[in-house]
Amino acid sequence: MDNLEKQLICPICLEMFTKPVVILPCQHNLCRKCANDVFQAANPYLPTRSGSLTSGGRFRCPSCRHEVVLDRHGVYGLQRNLLVENIIDMFKQESSSSSGPTQERKEETPMCDVHEDEKINIYCVTHAVPTCSMCKVFGAHKDCEVAPLGTVYETKRSELSDGIAMMVGNNDRIQGIISQLDEACRVIEENGRRQKTKVCEKFDHLYSVLEEKKRQMSQKVTAEQEEKVNYIQGLTKNYGDHLEESCKIVERGIQTMEETEMALFLQNVRDLLKKIEDASSMAHLDKVERGYEKMDHYKVDFRRERKALSNLNFIPDDDDENEEGGDGEAGEGARTVPGGAAVSAPPAQPNAPQQINPSLSPTRSTPST
Repeated sequence: MDNLEKQLICPICLEMFTKPVVILPCQHNLCRKCANDVFQAANPYLPTRSGSLTSGGRFRCPSCRHEVVLDRHGVYGLQRNLLVENIIDMFKQESSSSSGPTQERKEETPMCDVHEDEKINIYCVTHAVPTCSMCKVFGAHKDCEVAPLGTVYETKRSELSDGIAMMVGNNDRIQGIISQLDEACRVIEENGRRQKTKVCEKFDHLYSVLEEKKRQMSQKVTAEQEEKVNYIQGLTKNYGDHLEESCKIVERGIQTMEETEMALFLQNVRDLLKKIEDASSMAHLDKVERGYEKMDHYKVDFRRERKALSNLNFIPDDDDENEEGGDGEAGEGARTVPGGAAVSAPPAQPNAPQQINPSLSPTRSTPST
């Protein structure tokens, strides 16, 4: 029975399924309310009308991370799992009949640190801590605002549940960004290889005269490729670290949700909610501008140089004395080859403006390795 009960627990609220739905196509189950919470967290900007969805959306199954695409009906368009509902009804009936007249185990309530004989039974709203009645009447909380322990327990438990659902949605978005970054790395490497191949094909027609230039231009493409890949990989690591930290917080939140003792729960939930709030923000994580992976600005045109090389020929004897002067006139931008033709060195390809916000990568001149 215990193993069966574990199979009937929702992975979000950690309670037995309520109106379970089938998450197509992975066939995992969620409470309809929990599925709707995860869906809304994954689609915070989806337009709504009178509280109902007006268009479809998508989210990831919390059990297997499979992406679920919904139609305009949203979560309410998913089929109910009647088999699971019937199993839950049978399980509840079997559990109630097998329990018999056995008395329920009375859970131990923690005692007040100040009044050792008094149980913690109220909650100090002013100081946000659970306390006992004696502390309210005679102790440090006599001037504070208090509330019933059960009321605060339900409120904080609801806040934690909402926070977990929000973190699950954030983790889905981070996973999507990581996938996009991986794809950006692949495209950058592919574009870099393509551009280096084109550069090498051009230089093959210029033979040894342009070998040094070919090496320099190839290195330039490779340098930017490595710089961009290193930058993207750095972002991937940052998002991965944030995702790992978020998963730890979610795991801790789920463990805290299993705490049934209200006082112990409230003693731990405040710090956890603060961590969830901090981890939910991704403002400190950079985002890659559109088109950052492009390498199209590395273009070469050797028509002028090819034309000059095609005109190379032997020089007349009377022009030998002018050969040295011709070298001076050619200057740094030209070379004299056998035949007397001055071949201009290919002009340096100007750097195209980088299509990324400098504020997102302030150390682009010296990329981290």
